[in-house]
Amino acid sequence: MASLWRMATSTFTSENPVTDYDGVEFWSNPERTGWLTKQGKYIKTWRRRWFVLKQGKLLWFKESTITHSSRPRGVIPVASCLTVKGADDVLNKQYAFELSTRNDTMYFIADSEKEKEDWINSIGRSIVQHSRSIADSEIVDYDSKP
Repeated sequence: MASLWRMATSTFTSENPVTDYDGVEFWSNPERTGWLTKQGKYIKTWRRRWFVLKQGKLLWFKESTITHSSRPRGVIPVASCLTVKGADDVLNKQYAFELSTRNDTMYFIADSEKEKEDWINSIGRSIVQHSRSIADSEIVDYDSKP
């Protein structure tokens, strides 16, 4: 499985665009949007970014004005995520939360406790909704008779 960080923070250039959002109209009717502060993978600085959650993708942008021609700075497919939970004590920062896969953890800081809880709830619902751990083809109906 590819690293969450590699998927989410692949270098964005015109020759190498972030494309893991194909088919997602992130500019229209998102499930959730808002400002979060995100820690960089290699340079551990904190940057404020505009986040959009839609159709199982968590995308972020430099600006809050999103149009059809906007290009995300990064994308996380939430189906690859296992947990989303508060991380105030881990980072020693108020309103912090983390998003984890088997291999990686990304940290975010919201502007308030309510915003933090709203993001955790929205991302959590999206993880459950888009999880590939139980695909429809794997569901067994024990009540049906052969």
